[in-house]
Amino acid sequence: MKHIIKFLVDEGDFFEIQEHYAKNIVVGFARVNGETVGIVGNQPLVAAGCLDINASIKGARFVRFCDSFNIPLVILEDVPGFLPGTQQEYGGIIKHGAKLLYALAEATVPKITIITRKAYGGAYVVMNSKHIRADVNYAWPSAEIAVMGSKGAVSIICRGDPDLEEREKEYVEVFANPFPTAKKGFVDDVIMPSDTRKRLCNDLKWLRNKVQKNPTKKHGNIPL
Repeated sequence: MKHIIKFLVDEGDFFEIQEHYAKNIVVGFARVNGETVGIVGNQPLVAAGCLDINASIKGARFVRFCDSFNIPLVILEDVPGFLPGTQQEYGGIIKHGAKLLYALAEATVPKITIITRKAYGGAYVVMNSKHIRADVNYAWPSAEIAVMGSKGAVSIICRGDPDLEEREKEYVEVFANPFPTAKKGFVDDVIMPSDTRKRLCNDLKWLRNKVQKNPTKKHGNIPL
């Protein structure tokens, strides 16, 4: 993921925050076309990029910092879901995962998401989907937007089928790609990786004067 970030930002210069904590999510600052942005990206080289308690807290804190100082957010998504296991359940993964969901949903700064590969289940929604007021969502042709991975889905849907391998190929062709999601309007465009920086520059310029207001109230009730 860091290689992708350096490809997208000015002069490949990325200032990472909390580099050695919750390495399965990458957060930091960079410039895109001279404009400061906050970048949040899943790191598939650590825990496959799954969101866990620490990653959710780290991401939520960074998102709220950027929103406080009116810094646009760029989300690079490659997430297979929330990390399973009793340790995460007992530690309160639902509560802590909701912090990242709340932070991104509440943020009123420009928010752009690029889905590079996996976007599975609830973690897809949490990582700045259209469902929580993202401004622009792009997907690369390699993106897979689904409830779960193709192998797991086919093993449930086609249980007992003697040719699961063939069923999996059919499933991948029909569902494990960004086009069904794009047809429904949850992805604005499917773009080539080489076009990503150009799109980012144009969208940040377009969203520079964005005005979005949250409902009138004293303050929100973030899950602490």
